[in-house]
Amino acid sequence: MAEIETIVAQKRDRAGKGAARATRREGRVPGVIYGGKEPPQPISLDYNYLLRVLRRGGFMSTQFMIDLGEGAPVRVIPRDLQLDPVRDLPVHVDLLRLVKGATINVEIPVVFVGEEESPGLKRGGVLNVVRHDVELICPIESIPEQIEGDLSGLDIGDGLHISAIKLPDGVHPAITDRDFTIATIAAPTVETAPSEEDEGEATEAGGEADEDEAESE
Repeated sequence: MAEIETIVAQKRDRAGKGAARATRREGRVPGVIYGGKEPPQPISLDYNYLLRVLRRGGFMSTQFMIDLGEGAPVRVIPRDLQLDPVRDLPVHVDLLRLVKGATINVEIPVVFVGEEESPGLKRGGVLNVVRHDVELICPIESIPEQIEGDLSGLDIGDGLHISAIKLPDGVHPAITDRDFTIATIAAPTVETAPSEEDEGEATEAGGEADEDEAESE
């Protein structure tokens, strides 16, 4: 697991819409840390810094250490991100405290490997991704950044199922009642060009239609 990034944040004395608007005017994004059998802690994050983190991708499945300037940093994972409906920019973030020994449901992105060893893809097949992310139940000490879907050996018509993906120890799919599909190799979609015979029939039909119209006139 990669080193957990530390984000410097500030405590907020007040919650509510008015306080949140004031925080945004200061160039910061309001948020709250909750969970872990502790009271919620309103915080604010630097807007530009948070925007850079979001643009890296994978924000909702990434752990962070929040440094509030006092005591030990708090280990968290994002649980909700509110965006401005017009500008699509962050306006609020909820962060869940991660307590040692706890488990959590997390959407983890799937990265596909082995394309070069897939007979189906070599023959022009198309990778049809059914799930870009998979919900997993993870101990907080074993949350993967991503999981790998190996396409090696898959031919046209074959599917990659969750049972074929190696998960870290203690990590399990949230869906347990079926071996669900992650991706399939579909046959290539090729548009068939009209043959000369088809074109001739179309021309002949068009000519007959023109003659009919002329007779009716």
